[in-house]
Amino acid sequence: MSCGEPHETDCSEVLDHLYEFLDREMPEGDCTKFEVHFEECSPCLEKYGLEQAVKKLVKRCCGQDDVPTDLRSKVMGRIDLIRAGEAVPEHDLTVQDTDRSASAAE
Repeated sequence: MSCGEPHETDCSEVLDHLYEFLDREMPEGDCTKFEVHFEECSPCLEKYGLEQAVKKLVKRCCGQDDVPTDLRSKVMGRIDLIRAGEAVPEHDLTVQDTDRSASAAE
């Protein structure tokens, strides 16, 4: 997505790192750069607002649920693989965990 206008920070860079910005997981200088971009670019500001609202909704609805330790480890492992640019296994974690739960119930 791009608004078609030239910006110091490209829309694609902002959107690629939107969750890092939302989670404040980037250097302060980059946060400032993104804030300037949002002031200039209404499509990116709208996307930021939408993702911020979704994040708040998830926190409100699911913030108190405990995540099973093994599931958390698997998810964090996948995130590490993706960040490292490595191949991620094709199988779905939820399907595998659902299968295990069904076997345990039998």
